[in-house]
Amino acid sequence: MSASKNRVGTGSKQTFDLQGFLESRTALVNRALDRSLPPATAKPATIHKAMRYSLFAGGKRMRPALCLAAAAACGGRETDALPLACAVECIHTYSLVHDDLPAMDDDDLRRGQPTCHKKFGEALAILAGDALLTMAFEVLGHGYLADTAIECVRVLAREAGLAGMVGGQADDLAWETEDGPRRLEELESLHVRKTGALIRASLRLGVLAAGEAALKVPVPSSLHLQILFDEYGRRLGLAFQITDDLLDVEGTADDVGKRVQKDAGRGKLTYPGLLGVAESRRRAERLCREACEVLSPLGPAAHRLAELVRYVVERDR
Repeated sequence: MSASKNRVGTGSKQTFDLQGFLESRTALVNRALDRSLPPATAKPATIHKAMRYSLFAGGKRMRPALCLAAAAACGGRETDALPLACAVECIHTYSLVHDDLPAMDDDDLRRGQPTCHKKFGEALAILAGDALLTMAFEVLGHGYLADTAIECVRVLAREAGLAGMVGGQADDLAWETEDGPRRLEELESLHVRKTGALIRASLRLGVLAAGEAALKVPVPSSLHLQILFDEYGRRLGLAFQITDDLLDVEGTADDVGKRVQKDAGRGKLTYPGLLGVAESRRRAERLCREACEVLSPLGPAAHRLAELVRYVVERDR
């Protein structure tokens, strides 16, 4: 993102330092993740090194930022949402480690560095991903009342599993070998799960972390707060994926930090492949505007979330 200060309209007139917000929250989450992981020298050191290598490889921490911003938008404290933000990032990183494997997307680069399996071997990369996945549920169990912790586990397990991210990934792989009509409805169904599910989970967890404060948020009686965040998250997730697809077509490996122009060669169903580049970009912008409109009942409290939508469609990696 070229500018550190932008405005995205939800009725707020203030100027928001988005870059500063992302940098400070990334540092906050990184410190918490560092405390949660065993030291790299702890035995078995090989897997701890592999986990840390992937987890601290310079990610944007967008999903944790969404979790923290959702909690704040509901009147909660970011510190109360921090374990949940860390859990989401563990799940996200595990998914990237496994996606990069030769049996999946077969990528050699991630965030400008060799992928985990290239650095540590396939077997250790699989185990590191498994460890991050299971550690996520250990992390989110700290510091919450039993009912809240159970609901958080349910939300994250569902959205990361067959009904969400894993199911979407399975459909994505299937498109590489199956012929048939390619329709926008199929593409959106895939990415609402593969990409969007973990984004929606981040927001839901933020609302849960806000606890009783969320019950006081003034939204129209016809809207449930979680539904509002789901609708925002759905549009954000689709905009994120469209931008990803555009970067694969138009970006360079140096800019994006991974191999590009590979999706078409693998037969993947993508937005530019289905709609063209110009229409895909227009669609991402429209989803951005709609996501901000969804947040309008929250007023100025949602300005961080509105800014994060713009970040998603303007990012260059």
